[in-house]
Amino acid sequence: MSLRDSLDLIRAVRPEAGTAALQNEIMAERASSLGIAEQRVAEAIDALEAAPEASRPETLATARKAVWEYFVQRELCGFRRHQDVIQDLRIPPQVLLGLGAMQPMRKPR
Repeated sequence: MSLRDSLDLIRAVRPEAGTAALQNEIMAERASSLGIAEQRVAEAIDALEAAPEASRPETLATARKAVWEYFVQRELCGFRRHQDVIQDLRIPPQVLLGLGAMQPMRKPR
């Protein structure tokens, strides 16, 4: 096979078609992971609303973690404005106030 034949074969295969297919697959994965993260937030908020007072700190921490992970995922997808989803998902202020707060690390025994 000559160089010219190789170039003709490369042109015939259209490598940009493979790139487009890969980009579509990546976008589908991003959308899927964003949907899963949103579902986790909805479940965590529902659990927080239904939690008895005794287990409220644990459910609040779970809700904060789910919301933080969701916001990070949204930002990785290019969505920087969260106000609409805060309203749509009914994320309470006490969850938002604790975002980014880290639990102190325990010293190993």
